[in-house]
Amino acid sequence: MEMEKRKKIIIDTDPGVDDAIAILLALQSPEVDVIGLTTIYGNVYTTLATKNALHLLEVVGREDIPVAEGSHTSIKKVAKLRVANFVHGSDGLGNTNIDPPKGKAIAQSAAEFLVEKANQYPGEVTVVALGPLTNIALSIELDPLFQQKIGQIVILGGAFSMNGNVNPAAEANVGRTDRVVK
Repeated sequence: MEMEKRKKIIIDTDPGVDDAIAILLALQSPEVDVIGLTTIYGNVYTTLATKNALHLLEVVGREDIPVAEGSHTSIKKVAKLRVANFVHGSDGLGNTNIDPPKGKAIAQSAAEFLVEKANQYPGEVTVVALGPLTNIALSIELDPLFQQKIGQIVILGGAFSMNGNVNPAAEANVGRTDRVVK
């Protein structure tokens, strides 16, 4: 598939084991062009999410893809962020004890990067949100027209015909940032 025909995506991620698999699959897909990764807390804290994203890109030789570090706090007023280290291990990748990545995140915040790409490719970028939606909320605060400029937002979140995993009504990714979903 020609590069022009491939769907441009930005993966907004909290790389634990599940997101790592999703990222690696997207990078191998001939149908999508991953134009960036933005990181967020969720499976791990944001700083570790950024390190994991950089590491994954290095493992597959895709250091050309920018990583923008996202918010370290929730838009909801919570006393302490909870991460899923009991599921994904202390490093988020199953306690693999990987070496720190050689690369670094870009200077832009995740929200700034998302807004820039929405302006650069109006209507063409799909955000694949695999974690809490805080970076998307901050993008909307930064540019109130962001929602109109972005092509699509695909969310990994919610629960259907079952209870959520945060409380009986909320799944973690949506429960942490429900104001964005509204």
